Amino acid sequence: MRLVLASASPRRADLLRAAGFTFDIVPAAVDEQVRAGELPAEYVRRLALEKSAAVLETMAASAVQPTNNPPGDLVVLGADTAVVVEGEILGKPRDDREAGAMLRRLSGRRHEVLTGVSVRSGSAERGLVETTSVYMRELRDEDIAWYLGSGEGRDKAGAYGIQGLASRFISRIDGSYANVVGLPVADLPALLSALASAG
Repeated sequence: MRLVLASASPRRADLLRAAGFTFDIVPAAVDEQVRAGELPAEYVRRLALEKSAAVLETMAASAVQPTNNPPGDLVVLGADTAVVVEGEILGKPRDDREAGAMLRRLSGRRHEVLTGVSVRSGSAERGLVETTSVYMRELRDEDIAWYLGSGEGRDKAGAYGIQGLASRFISRIDGSYANVVGLPVADLPALLSALASAG
């Protein structure tokens, strides 16, 4: 099997490597706008599907296949993560002002992190949505100013990264830690087995 990660996220790549997966990276370019009336779980699942489909189509069209791997051995993994508070999806902040507003919304409360996953090979596809509850402690204005100054949250959903400096803000999680980072790697073996059976 040749596994391809349809993402430019260094965090997803790190999670896959740490779990012992060998893979290539081919980032997917898809429109990440939320559609009217779209629920958070529908949103992350749709984007994961679109990413895996886009990269598989690109690779098939350009015949990017190693000579020792037949096309049927190519598996594309797409994923998308969203932070959700009171049913509202918090994406990546446009600037530090928006990041600060997001952190104030998350301060002292529980929120959900949802990751949609899609694995695709040929015409077969399998996927899921994993949810983790995250509890953030009360943040003071100086906490937020310090974190914004670090720049760490600028490219992250919800304006924070649990694996970095923001770990000091998280008092508890219920569910998969890897899911909050960006990919529930513990779910992958079962998904890949299901995909192989579907093929």
